[in-house]
Amino acid sequence: MWCGRLQMKQESSRSPSYTVECEDYVHVVEFNPFESGTAESLIAYGGNNYVVIGRCSFQEEDAEVDGIQYNTLRTFHQGIRVDAIAWSPETRLDALPPLLRFCTAAADRKLRLFTSDLQEKNEYKIMEGHSGYINDLVFAPKGGQEIASVSDDHTCRVWDLEGNMRACFVLRSPGMSVGWHPEDAFKLMVAEKNGTIRFYDLVTHQAILSLTTGQTPLMSAHWCLKNTFKVGAVAGNDWFIWDITRSSYPLDKRPVHADRAKLFRWSMVNENLFATTGYPGKMNSQLFIHHLGHPQPILIGSAAVGSGLTWHRTLPLCAVGGDHRIFFWVTEM
Repeated sequence: MWCGRLQMKQESSRSPSYTVECEDYVHVVEFNPFESGTAESLIAYGGNNYVVIGRCSFQEEDAEVDGIQYNTLRTFHQGIRVDAIAWSPETRLDALPPLLRFCTAAADRKLRLFTSDLQEKNEYKIMEGHSGYINDLVFAPKGGQEIASVSDDHTCRVWDLEGNMRACFVLRSPGMSVGWHPEDAFKLMVAEKNGTIRFYDLVTHQAILSLTTGQTPLMSAHWCLKNTFKVGAVAGNDWFIWDITRSSYPLDKRPVHADRAKLFRWSMVNENLFATTGYPGKMNSQLFIHHLGHPQPILIGSAAVGSGLTWHRTLPLCAVGGDHRIFFWVTEM
């Protein structure tokens, strides 16, 4: 393991701690953020035709593992490019029978809700309604009985598991990110490309709070799991951090990616740790891991045409997808 204590130069990028070979190009990758009743971590990745569900263990959590141990649980054929994946909190591998549930957004502007018992029952339900690309989706963290999605069609929609639309919020620009916090289940965070992040009350269906980057295009925003008052985003070349109790304007912002920033994700174990990715340059995409106590990124990683960004549920470890591979970086807090 390695921890950056000094200011770093941009070119000192670090190769991944671990790599897993995949059977398809990886457009999106997501660790299961919920407890699922297994010692190993569940991870999903989406490619041009498939969604693959795997489980992995790391030597950082199990001394008997040499580096990483990965195995595929099941491959779900979707037949179309996967643009986003969300895990349901209902997923339990210690149930009898096991329940695996997740939802995807695809290039045909449809949601697909997959349910499997990892044996005979493997089904999916299609949810239609969006008229533009779906950029992000999330399950209600308490119970998982609803799904929220945001799209280029300037809407955020809330669905039940039967595919019925429960709410529709009209946005002023494309919806880029949507967040639902387990400690604030009646609020939904919606980030728009125009640089505005709004919180909607799911009882009154009214916007109750808004934040602004003052900069476009906003590409990604994330609500911090460890601190409900913290929100982060990337817009243009910069990252932004808000304390929503203090101001609608950012508490901090810094330039980070020369070719525009793409994704922002908070660590699930440390409220001061987050990662950002940039758009692929001539050869590689850059991953930056930041700590709010450090003026420079504490880790710079590089992956061939990387896409997707996700943090492990209990380790300071994040993953990025790429060409038939998933790359993992371990950092210290």
